[in-house]
Amino acid sequence: MDNLSKVVIVGRVNVGKSTLFNRLSTEVKSIIFDYPGVTRDIIKDVVTWCGKPFELIDTGGVSFKKKQDSIEEEVRLRALQAVKDASIIIFVCDAKVGVIQDDLEILNLLRKLGKKIFLVANKTDSPLAEENRYQFEKLGFKDTFYISANHGKGIAELLEAIAENVTVPEKIHEEFENKQEWQDKEFQDAQEDKTCKVVLLGKPNVGKSSLLNALMQEDRAIVSPVPGTTREPIKEKIKFSKGDIQITDTAGVRRKRTVDEDLEKLMVKTSFKALKDANIVLLMVDSSEKALCDQELKLLFYAFENHKAVILLFNKQDLVDKDIREQLDFSLEPYSYFMKKIEIMNISCKSGRNIDKILDLIDKVWVRHSQRFSNDELTMLFKDALVNKPLHHKTMALIVRAVKQVANSPITLLIIANVPEWFGHSQLTFFENLLRAKYDLKSVPIKFVVRRRD
Repeated sequence: MDNLSKVVIVGRVNVGKSTLFNRLSTEVKSIIFDYPGVTRDIIKDVVTWCGKPFELIDTGGVSFKKKQDSIEEEVRLRALQAVKDASIIIFVCDAKVGVIQDDLEILNLLRKLGKKIFLVANKTDSPLAEENRYQFEKLGFKDTFYISANHGKGIAELLEAIAENVTVPEKIHEEFENKQEWQDKEFQDAQEDKTCKVVLLGKPNVGKSSLLNALMQEDRAIVSPVPGTTREPIKEKIKFSKGDIQITDTAGVRRKRTVDEDLEKLMVKTSFKALKDANIVLLMVDSSEKALCDQELKLLFYAFENHKAVILLFNKQDLVDKDIREQLDFSLEPYSYFMKKIEIMNISCKSGRNIDKILDLIDKVWVRHSQRFSNDELTMLFKDALVNKPLHHKTMALIVRAVKQVANSPITLLIIANVPEWFGHSQLTFFENLLRAKYDLKSVPIKFVVRRRD
């Protein structure tokens, strides 16, 4: 909306701007990987906090280095234009590194604009953050927030400060109040399209095209030992006894520093477009590599956080011995909390191991992803849980008035509560675990929407 206050996130590259955007926004939209310069375009979302809507804007990393390519210069110009139009600027720095010259150059430019600026020191979960705190205090900001966008620390305080400083025109305020009256008819179920849409993701050369050929029982995709053979997504519909399944084979998603050619950049972009359109993500990894790399882990989390059902396929089991299996299991231990949520299957495209079980597994996950629950049963489940284990914010008990399933694929639950803005990550995790303990929801994400009723 043009009349909404614009809250713009700005800073140099790799300080966690997109992580913060995803934490603040209604839906995760920015791709996050652990290297600089991923975000290029301006990304927007409308966020409502304490009844006040505002437009949240993520920008690419700003750099003032003399030698920049045309893309870097375009990113900088777009970011600068966004802050000129901002009502509030969230200036993000890296608390782990401290204040560096690039930060000071950006800050000097921002101060000339005469805008409301919130200084945000991100990554305070690092042991080095406390040592660098004095550097941020020296900048003389009244509004300084020490946060961890990755873990949610300090996010509520930042949102409250934003809400206190944004203005909402009366007409827009009324429109958003009316939107609080959520009704089932506002939600369109993915089940209206009976075809289950599956996307096959993974690094180059992990065997995605071989798997597609095996499932199709024909050489549909070119298979080559050269990484990156598949350049455009290949879509095929498989007639399965339990329904149609559309599988999209994608180009291998590489780390940005290995992507130099314009064509490869387009390949990665189209892979993520295919992910966005899918119901289920098959993430294929090479078991012989002994561990999932950061890229694969982030693809896994990104898909699930974007409400895609996820199945993890460990390919090339024919190359795995006992030692490799032990190393692989050990590498996954830090992520066991997540791995327990999803289906994992060991396969070999070369030997054919478990290939004949994949379609059945996809169908099983699709049924879970598409299921509907009784609203009365959900409401009773949540209320009983709060009787046995009350949740509080300060001195006030959190009360659930009703729970309604308003969509499936993904399963979306509307919680009617007394104080919705106090239902943070820990409270929603509590309810997620409650649902997973009662229902068969393996590989299936759960989306929550919380609305007020006193």
